Amino acid sequence: MQKMPYASSRILCRGPRGARLRPWPEGALRCLAACAAVSVASCRQAGVMDPQGPIAAAEWLLMINATEIMLVVVVPVILMTLWVAWWYRASNPRAGRSLEWSYQGGVEFVTWSIPALVVILLGGVAWIGSHQLDPRAPLPSDKKPVRVDVVSLDWKWLFIYPDQRIAAVNQLIIPAATPVTFRLTSGTVMNAFFVPQLGSQIYTMTGMTTRLNLLADKPGDYTGFSSNFSGDGFSDMRFVVSAVPAGDFDDWVAKVRGSGSPLDDPGYGELTRPSSAVPPTTYRSVDPALFERIVDQTAQNPEKARAGNAWCPPTTRVGG
Repeated sequence: MQKMPYASSRILCRGPRGARLRPWPEGALRCLAACAAVSVASCRQAGVMDPQGPIAAAEWLLMINATEIMLVVVVPVILMTLWVAWWYRASNPRAGRSLEWSYQGGVEFVTWSIPALVVILLGGVAWIGSHQLDPRAPLPSDKKPVRVDVVSLDWKWLFIYPDQRIAAVNQLIIPAATPVTFRLTSGTVMNAFFVPQLGSQIYTMTGMTTRLNLLADKPGDYTGFSSNFSGDGFSDMRFVVSAVPAGDFDDWVAKVRGSGSPLDDPGYGELTRPSSAVPPTTYRSVDPALFERIVDQTAQNPEKARAGNAWCPPTTRVGG
């Protein structure tokens, strides 16, 4: 058998008149294959592209509508740019070119009117959608909302259930298909609470209370995190929102009440100390007014609302 003059696993390319070009190295082929695999894997829906609640679905629809409105201008401009570059190429004798400048009223009208109409339409859609998605507005439902107070700390999340009188760190359990009313504040620096699949990022600030209403359509686990840089442990400020059936939620509340330690003033003082990658923890009891006390203290002493100095137990006045 006649041997081939060149044998290799690399791909050979030939140029004009059979000239041998440089072969592609194996490393480059592997890199291209890896990039293609990553591109395909990234097509899996997640985050804001996979809404699991009415707020996230409305925000996704608003983003799609805004994108489609902008594409009405972007796509024709790109196509016209390519057509102009092709038609007025140097080798096209049919393309007429005038050396005299002249005013074209029709061209000016189209150039300015279409973008102006798009801006007006886009602004109207965004304005109406933003008011409909007011985070303070309660969600329509025949079920009583579950109240959750959220406190951002360095670098963890504290969730207080005032009606159930329990608390959890880096773990948020909610009943599916039931509205959840959040009150949010910060025991330290400014932060931001965000669960992409449920919608509506909202900020937390010391001495202030922000409000948010969300709902999970069905049971599932949804990732939540801090979307505002707040220091060294910022990347570890993650938690899982577990939407469970109503019966499972009641069972979880009963289980938390029967185990763990209470979240008292010394316990909260320990939570205010900087720590990252904190495992999920539950507390069997908590003062339902703890949230208000945190807001009041950080409002009175904003400069002291820092890690390790964010909490002083209330003092009890004796006598008259």
